[in-house]
Amino acid sequence: MTFQISKQRVLFIALFMMASVVNFAQAQQPNMQMLMGQSLSKLQQPTPEAFLNCVAEMKRIDAMFPDSIQPKYQMALQSLNFSVMNPQAPQTENLLTETEKTIAQMEQMKDADMSDICTLRGFLYMVRIVQNPAQNGQRYYIDVMQNYEKALKINPENQLAKQLQQKFFEGMRQHMGSQE
Repeated sequence: MTFQISKQRVLFIALFMMASVVNFAQAQQPNMQMLMGQSLSKLQQPTPEAFLNCVAEMKRIDAMFPDSIQPKYQMALQSLNFSVMNPQAPQTENLLTETEKTIAQMEQMKDADMSDICTLRGFLYMVRIVQNPAQNGQRYYIDVMQNYEKALKINPENQLAKQLQQKFFEGMRQHMGSQE
C-alpha cells in the first residue's frame, strides 16, 4: 500500500516538475524575444560599434538560451553585416571564423531552417569575396551562387536570400563593367 502511494506521489511530482519546466520555457521565450528586440533596435544607426555591440549582446543572449536558434542566427547575420561593411577591420576575421562555427552549430540543431543556413553561408562567402575580390572572387563565386540558389529552392519566399542574391549579381555586374 505504501508503495502505491509513493509511486503516485513520485508520478505527481514528476508531472508537476515537467509542467513547471514547460511553463518556464514558455515564459523564457518572450523574454528572449524582448532582449533580442532591444539589441536589434540599436541598429537604427548602423555604425560599426552598434554592430559589434549587437553581436556581443547576441552572444550573451545565446549563452542564456543555448538551445534557441534565433540568437545564433542574429549573431551570425549581424557579424556578416559588420564584416561586409568593414571588410578590412581588425575584428572582421575573428567574426567570420566565429560565424562559420555558429553556422555549423545551427546546422546540427533540429529546428534549423536550412534555407536560412544556406543564406548565411552564401553571405559568408560573399563577404570573403568583398574582402579580397582578386583572390577570392573565382574561389567563392560558385559557392555564393549555389548557396543562394539552394536557399531559394528550399524557401522561395526567403527575402534575405533574394536580396543578397540580387546584391551579389549587382556587385558582379559592376565588377565586370569596371574590367572592360
